[in-house]
Amino acid sequence: MAILITGGAGFIGSNFIIDWLETSNELVINLDKLSYAGNLENLSCFDNDTRHKFIQGDICDRATISSVLNTYHPRAILNFAAESHVDRSIHGPEDFIQTNILGTFNLLDETRKFWDKLDQTNKNDFVFLHVSTDEVYGTLKAHDPAFCESNRYEPNSPYSASKASSDHLVRSYHHTYGLPTIITNCSNNYGAFQFPEKLIPLIIHNALSNKPLPIYGDGQQIRDWLYVSDHCRALKLALQSGTPGEVYNIGGLNEKTNLEIVEKICHILDSKLPRTDGLSYKEQIQFVEDRPGHDRRYAVNADKIQKELKWSPQESFESGIEKTVQWYLDNQLWVSRIISGDYRDWVKRQYA
Repeated sequence: MAILITGGAGFIGSNFIIDWLETSNELVINLDKLSYAGNLENLSCFDNDTRHKFIQGDICDRATISSVLNTYHPRAILNFAAESHVDRSIHGPEDFIQTNILGTFNLLDETRKFWDKLDQTNKNDFVFLHVSTDEVYGTLKAHDPAFCESNRYEPNSPYSASKASSDHLVRSYHHTYGLPTIITNCSNNYGAFQFPEKLIPLIIHNALSNKPLPIYGDGQQIRDWLYVSDHCRALKLALQSGTPGEVYNIGGLNEKTNLEIVEKICHILDSKLPRTDGLSYKEQIQFVEDRPGHDRRYAVNADKIQKELKWSPQESFESGIEKTVQWYLDNQLWVSRIISGDYRDWVKRQYA
């Protein structure tokens, strides 16, 4: 028995593999092209573990997908592979179209061919779980109800549009071909191993490096924050007990403004590693020009997954952010090894 993870060297994918192999001896096939945000060091604990098989490959490469499927015969596929940063999609949308749309199509179509050849029992047991985002729903006003699974898709960035497209493809392969697919739409994740282009690790890194802490616009954009380990538990439940053809929203039930997030991180760092001059890290906050088309608010209604799969987040934002800041403090060598000249140039250009 085996499961196939695409994008398993990325932030959420690597956390899922670590979580999965804590309780399972099932073989994990990890297919990842190792783009800038993919890092095998995240999974170094499995260097000599036969339960983890890494294959460097791109979901845009149909021959590679076919070879992996027909060699290892996975009973399930979890598709984490995606370009996922809105800011990068604004500067260079083509990579998002290629990976998130065409890559997902290639993966789906090769999976359909593989699934068609299975006997009926294995067909019935097979699951294709597609990991997506709440950003496909667009933006909310201050007092709008949170996104539920029946919300209309209204993506506002090249990133969210590409993920919305991939969701529609996944849905179509279930309804047209009968492929047993499940879609999950999660809110903003945070935790260990997140590449420091995203808000929380960026702020931690810049604070410790005595650099400005950039906040777009007025900092009042609201996001729902989901601790990555809670997300992984939800995905396991969806894989084990989810209904094919269904969509499950996964939220942390923690709506916070970007400014609140940054100030909370500063408060924790003030306590754990005070600045040598005695001032708060808040002194480094710098408001910068807002990004184009910046969605004002996301919020996720997780009632369906709570009711049907008996999942709820275990971490409050306070406990999760404390663990996250401590992880980055304890793993500064990990951060230093992944921050290249290209990364520094990108940050300088993005937040100038």
